[in-house]
Amino acid sequence: MGDVGEPGRGPAQPGAPLPTFRWEQIRPHNLPGDKWLVIERRVYDISRWAQRHPGGSRLIGHHGAEDATDAFHAFHQDLNFVRKFLQPLLIGELAPEEPSQDGPQNAQLVEDFRALRQAAEDMKLFEAKPAFFALLLGHILAMEVLAWLTIYLLGPGWVPSTLAALVLATSQAQCWCLQHDLGHTSVFRKSQWNHLAQQFVMGQLKGFSAHWWNFRHFQHHAKPNIFHKDPDVTVAPVFLLGESSVEYGRKKRRYLPYNHQHLYFFLIGPPLLTLVNFEVENLAYMLVCMRWMDLLWAASFYSRFFLCYIPFYGVPGALLLFVAVRVLESHWFVWITQMNHIPKEIGHEKHRDWASSQLAATCNVEPSLFIDWFSGHLNFQIEHHLFPTMPRHNYRRVAPLVKALCAKHGLNYEVKPFLTALVDIVGSLKKSGDIWLEAYLHQ
Repeated sequence: MGDVGEPGRGPAQPGAPLPTFRWEQIRPHNLPGDKWLVIERRVYDISRWAQRHPGGSRLIGHHGAEDATDAFHAFHQDLNFVRKFLQPLLIGELAPEEPSQDGPQNAQLVEDFRALRQAAEDMKLFEAKPAFFALLLGHILAMEVLAWLTIYLLGPGWVPSTLAALVLATSQAQCWCLQHDLGHTSVFRKSQWNHLAQQFVMGQLKGFSAHWWNFRHFQHHAKPNIFHKDPDVTVAPVFLLGESSVEYGRKKRRYLPYNHQHLYFFLIGPPLLTLVNFEVENLAYMLVCMRWMDLLWAASFYSRFFLCYIPFYGVPGALLLFVAVRVLESHWFVWITQMNHIPKEIGHEKHRDWASSQLAATCNVEPSLFIDWFSGHLNFQIEHHLFPTMPRHNYRRVAPLVKALCAKHGLNYEVKPFLTALVDIVGSLKKSGDIWLEAYLHQ
């Protein structure tokens, strides 16, 4: 074992003894352009390489100066392949007397969670069933054809158009679920196959960029419900969530009537997220990041959609159908994805271990065959967040093991009825708005 390392030291030389570091030396290296992280007790300087990280510099940077071992295992399928990229970044390892995790974390919980993950791997719960995902893609394509046939055979009247819009919205909603599976590399054994299939589903079937989605969504998984790290909850000043309601109240900030945000949520939340926010953000990302292939995929979706429906409706009618479909799917997207998160703890970085941080920010919804399909198995949000690369058809099998881990360590494994979970979104917005108003009036 080498001597205690000095900050700023370059990559370790092959064959040379590794310098050792203490946590007090590692903690300062969490700055822009100066990022270290610890994986399996080895210390890596990712300062320059972070910009080339396939998941984006923000994702890996969110774990700066932390033990990222469990995040590393959670996000990557082929660990040996990824370790080849890490090797040139290795600068040392933790000193023998240093704990594997910095801060007051439960070492036994970390150890038990890693044993649980190993048990899941031994049970082959990370292996996908091709027929399951083929059926999902098949029923999506069937709905796309059914919507067109409805208009072709019945004409563009109000009733056929309404039916077609509902079928297309359902298809689009299920596309979100399937591309989500592919983005998490939980369908094919090889990551590149997942990425290619995701580009088809996200681009040709939905008109969005797969890279944009992954850039955004992986940050959510890395640090769920953490301000400025999870884009899903960094929504101020439009909505105030969790700790932000207290901060805005104390600083006398009032951009909107936040005590009524649970009401205007219905006007600008579910109806417009996919239609406006995602469309603009997605296009800006493709142009700024020069994702020309994603742009071509998206263009293929719009070309197909309007070529299919302009002959029946003309340009204005086809645009109206497109808007109707986007608004309907936007409602689905918001309610299904946020029922597990907004009612939970939302605030600033707490530097918890992987299992504790995921459980604090997620809850489950009671399963059924319909709810499983309707939510894309996101009703098993706890299992999905703990094991993001696990195929969703195995969540039911791993759930009892997760419950046992939570019971052993006194962690809250929360399961709600479906309607309760939806109502809790509105209740949480109202609670945050009331907290803001109280702080605003009495500070």
